[in-house]
Amino acid sequence: MQRIRIRYAKRGPLRFTSHRDFARAFERALRRAGVPVAFSQGFTPHPKISYASAAPTGVASEAEYLEVGLQVEVDPGQLREALDAALSPGLDVLDTVVATGGSLADRIDASHWRIELPEVEPEQAAKAVAAFLAADEVLVDRLTKQGRRTFDARVAVLRMAVVGDQDKPDPPVGDAVSGLPSEVSSVPCAILDLVVRQVTPSVRPDDVLSGLRVMADLEPPVPPRVTRLAQGTMSAQGEIVDPLEADRAGQPSVNASLVPAGAQ
Repeated sequence: MQRIRIRYAKRGPLRFTSHRDFARAFERALRRAGVPVAFSQGFTPHPKISYASAAPTGVASEAEYLEVGLQVEVDPGQLREALDAALSPGLDVLDTVVATGGSLADRIDASHWRIELPEVEPEQAAKAVAAFLAADEVLVDRLTKQGRRTFDARVAVLRMAVVGDQDKPDPPVGDAVSGLPSEVSSVPCAILDLVVRQVTPSVRPDDVLSGLRVMADLEPPVPPRVTRLAQGTMSAQGEIVDPLEADRAGQPSVNASLVPAGAQ
C-alpha cells in the first residue's frame, strides 16, 4: 500500500551498534509503535525493510537511510515521532517521506565524512593530505572474508581537506566510551573533511586513513572519531543532494493516522 523512506542517525555510544543489531532494534521499534508493516510471502515471512549503504560499526552517522513497506497508508510525521520514541536515545529518526518512485540506492553515489584525529597536528595532517591528493594511485590493503585485497583508495576521493578550529564540533558532555567528563585541553586535533564516491570495492574512511599512512606515514596515536555527515548524489556544484529530496518534491498529501497493525 505504501513505502516510507527514513533518514536516521547513530550517535554517541550507539555508533558501536552493528548493522544487524540496528536491524533487530528497528524491527522491535516497529512492533512497539504499532506500525502496520508489510511482510513478504512464503514459509518464512519477514518485514519489508531495505537498507541503503549502512555505516561501518563504530562510526557515527547523521545520514543513514532505509525504506519500509506498509500495509496501509500512514502519516509520515506521526510515523517519525512514533519510531523515534520507540528507539533508544542515540538511534534517532530524523526524517520520513513517502516514496514516490525510483530506487533509494540509485540516489546514493557519494558520502561526506568528518574524521577527527586527536593528538595529530593539523599541519602534519595537511602535508599527508597533500601527498595523498597529488598521487595518481594510492594502493591499500584490506582483510576481507575472501582474504587480503589490494585496491586503489585514491580513485574514490572527490575532496579532502584539513578544516580549521572554527569547524570543530562542540565538545561532548562525556566521553563516548568511558562515560567520563570530557575536558577542553590544548591537545591538538586535526579534522579531515572528506567526500568519497561509491566505487567497487567501496572505499571507507579507514581505507583513506590507510592511504595517508602509506603516502606520508601518518599514524594517529589514538583511534580516530569518524562521523558520516551526508549521503546522496553529487550536484554540478559539488554538493551532495539528499536522496529524499526527490520524494519530498513530489510528496502526496497523506491524511491517514498511524494505525496499529492489528486494528485492520
